[in-house]
Amino acid sequence: MLVYLRNMDPLVYGNEGGNEGRGDEYRTRVDAGQGRKQLWPSLVFHGKMLKIYWRSSRKAVNGFYDGEQWALSSLEVFRLLESVGVRFAIDNLDVPYSVSGPCVYVGNHMSTLETLVLPCLLQPACNTTFIVKESLIRFPVFGHVMRSRDPITVGREDPREDLKAVLEGGQERLESGTSVMVFPQTTRSSTFDPAQFNTIGVKLARRANAPIVPIALKTDAWEKGSIVKDFGPIRPDREVHISFGEPIEVSGFGREEHEQIVRFIQGKLEEWEE
Repeated sequence: MLVYLRNMDPLVYGNEGGNEGRGDEYRTRVDAGQGRKQLWPSLVFHGKMLKIYWRSSRKAVNGFYDGEQWALSSLEVFRLLESVGVRFAIDNLDVPYSVSGPCVYVGNHMSTLETLVLPCLLQPACNTTFIVKESLIRFPVFGHVMRSRDPITVGREDPREDLKAVLEGGQERLESGTSVMVFPQTTRSSTFDPAQFNTIGVKLARRANAPIVPIALKTDAWEKGSIVKDFGPIRPDREVHISFGEPIEVSGFGREEHEQIVRFIQGKLEEWEE
């Protein structure tokens, strides 16, 4: 399967372009990122990443940063990570395209990587937005980009108000044709604790009568920074894994569906650790 983004080479799924895999998966070439740049992956990556942030921010400020531009920026980040030696293994890429209409994506939150890479995988299938901390939309440079994507914002000070914002804002966006990406964990974590994985995604899907697509993520190749969280070390020795689960329709109170999501994510993480 190929996803063509206008004015740019295609992100190749499957065997074309020298990448390995079936038609519904993507595997970075084993020789990607080899050479001098790989000696300093973090320095090279973050230096070029700042340029992507800046260009995207200028477009957003001037009103030229739409969904396509967001996907293109995300694809730049994807390829930049590969250029410094990070390898990707992505499975079931056809799932987002198999859903009729908008959906609720529910995934574990491990690092900054998924928030920047997922748009190039999700946006071409259906207009998508994220649930983000309110402070992010006020963040210098990056805040302009986030505001342009009409995100659902939460303050993380009043759980009741946050729940209301997600359910009402999420339903509004889903009914207008926009999918919503939900990370139910309270914060990014390199480990998966089901007890910290709340049911907000299932509640939103149930309220909006939308299907859920679970996403399992292993993205610790981008570690949390000691000073600035989003500028942590890049670890090319850790392969990035992304896997889409089959769509889930919510019935009843959604308890079984939530458990199904947890089992899918937990099972994939265990599989990738073997």
